[in-house]
Amino acid sequence: MSGVETAEVSADDDDIRLDRWFRRRYPGLKQGALEKLLRTGQIRVDGKRAKANLRLTEGQQIRIPPQAAATPVETPRHESRKLDAKDAAFVQSLVIYRDEEVIALNKPPGLAVQGGTKTARHIDAMLDGLRFGSKERPRLVHRLDRDTSGILLLARSAKVAARLGKAFQGRNVRKIYWALAVGVPERDEGRIDLPLGKRPGPHGERMMPDEKEGKSAVTLYSIVERAGKAASWLALWPLTGRTHQLRAHCAAMGHPVAGDGKYGGEEAFLVAEGVARQVHLHARELRLPHPSGRGELHITAELPPHMAESWDLFGFDRNYAGDPFAAFE
Repeated sequence: MSGVETAEVSADDDDIRLDRWFRRRYPGLKQGALEKLLRTGQIRVDGKRAKANLRLTEGQQIRIPPQAAATPVETPRHESRKLDAKDAAFVQSLVIYRDEEVIALNKPPGLAVQGGTKTARHIDAMLDGLRFGSKERPRLVHRLDRDTSGILLLARSAKVAARLGKAFQGRNVRKIYWALAVGVPERDEGRIDLPLGKRPGPHGERMMPDEKEGKSAVTLYSIVERAGKAASWLALWPLTGRTHQLRAHCAAMGHPVAGDGKYGGEEAFLVAEGVARQVHLHARELRLPHPSGRGELHITAELPPHMAESWDLFGFDRNYAGDPFAAFE
């Protein structure tokens, strides 16, 4: 049996529950065993005892006791969800890149990555459809909001998941999002450094600016193109991974993501005919060292239909392949 291990909470695991963090990484660890490890203090966060419902923060250190570290990473067969042929075909249709170690999906908007109390259909429940002959079930290594489309990277083994986790923790990953924003920012490019905290609101909990108690949140933005004064095509590069960070930062800047009523209210809905009342935020590009150590992994994902229609309406180039952040390097 291996000894005690320590793991650092990555940006992409920020704000998830401690018990979900363990279930994601050690699916073979039974709930009763996990609860006992928490109750007896064998699992600790930053050296302190923790409860299952603790919301994790990027950078925290999690003590992983031998019993959890030695748990088989394969989900027991009796716990696997039986996937019907329709869902298997659907999730396979989302694949835009696959090799022996990773799979990349182009997630459509409106589909959750993980389940919840009111979410029965989600990517995590369909991962058995992406085995492609492998004994191991693919693993999620980061998340996307339900309303955000684009690249979702999966690891095809526990070892690869660990390597990718370190890459995301070490900031050695470049994730570029495209957004249609309402209006046009004054500066062509900039850095939004605005801490965010969770607050209740009329549309449920939202991430709001909170410089006193909020968590650090940093986003780079660059205007790729303008549609007069009505709207702008923004490239967004999150340097941290807070929940709804890009949506909250765009709204705080006074230029909410088009279609994002949760953060922009009615102002987020453009009056231009042909612009859908859906969130216009897409994870367009991902660059990181390949987990095999052989070169770089570079993936791009096509826009979803509603954003493609808006791009065409405003005369934007959907195939743009330039570097909107060259000025920052």
